[in-house]
Amino acid sequence: MNSTMIRLNSVDEVREFVSAAEKCTFDIDVKYNRIIVDAKSMLGVLSLCSNAFLVCSHDDNKEFESVLEKFKVS
Repeated sequence: MNSTMIRLNSVDEVREFVSAAEKCTFDIDVKYNRIIVDAKSMLGVLSLCSNAFLVCSHDDNKEFESVLEKFKVS
């Protein structure tokens, strides 16, 4: 499992992230404190917008990883 901390600050960034997640055939979880949502859920990810959260992907996909790098929190 791969874990990356990211932050999404706008609806367009959420749309880009969810669109990239939807192209993956494996599960991707978004975790913030005790909340866990499906990364393929626009409403779920939108509810966490502007907070830094952990993305846990259960497999590898180069396109999705490039999107994660774009929003990665250092």
